[in-house]
Amino acid sequence: MTDIAGRMALGGRVPAQAVIEELLAQQSRARPRTWLQRLFGASPLSPESLPWYKGALGEIAVGHVLAGLGPEWLVLHAVPVGAGSSDIDHVLVGPAGVFTVNTKNHSGQSVWVARRTLMVAGKRTRHLLNASHEAARAGKLLSAAAGFPVGVTGVVVIVKPKSLTIKARPEHVVVVTEAQLLRWLRRSSPVLDPEKVARIASAAVQPGTWHREPVATGDPPALQHSFTALRLLVEQARRRRAAWALGVPAAGLVMLANSAQWGAAIFQGLAGH
Repeated sequence: MTDIAGRMALGGRVPAQAVIEELLAQQSRARPRTWLQRLFGASPLSPESLPWYKGALGEIAVGHVLAGLGPEWLVLHAVPVGAGSSDIDHVLVGPAGVFTVNTKNHSGQSVWVARRTLMVAGKRTRHLLNASHEAARAGKLLSAAAGFPVGVTGVVVIVKPKSLTIKARPEHVVVVTEAQLLRWLRRSSPVLDPEKVARIASAAVQPGTWHREPVATGDPPALQHSFTALRLLVEQARRRRAAWALGVPAAGLVMLANSAQWGAAIFQGLAGH
């Protein structure tokens, strides 16, 4: 199934593809850092880019986890849906059923869940409602494409939370961390036979099943390369800020400043010849 999916348009999409596309578009409008900003470890991300960057990290982390599912599963990433630019983070089709996965990167924050409420750091969110609507929408689209009723379960995956407290499980949505996701899927009881899995998967990989006006997918390897390069800059800036926080000897700072001045003098001298 995975080989077949890989040859289809949606099967070739990578985790966070839509988010990375928007991130890079936002970042292309960001003002380049000055020499001093780079020296002191200012982040290359603009305020507009930061939420998209965090979202991409979350979807990539969950995509990495989902790669551990066996060949009996179809896993789709960043599935365009509707008529605009909306997408479903991940769609899963396997023996345990059909799932739409909504990834939320709340790293280092406390998450609390009780039936219809999901709170992050004490603030209410719409995560459960949105995941429920997303699953219901996916069910209608897949049912129409497959030719028989397809039930879909919405899943909210919280990435690297400080804590996840579930006082009462939601009625229609499952909430897990990325560390719990794979075990939960593997332990879920089978509800679909191989024939139904194949029929639903065949419908799911078709772009027209989800979007009213499907467009050609972008270049996933190029997007991944650009994101990796940006992530490297972000990590370099973070390490530099950490180094400053630990304290940089004054002599080292003088050496850095002198090095910059010497470099500028050499460049000016070469330019004069």
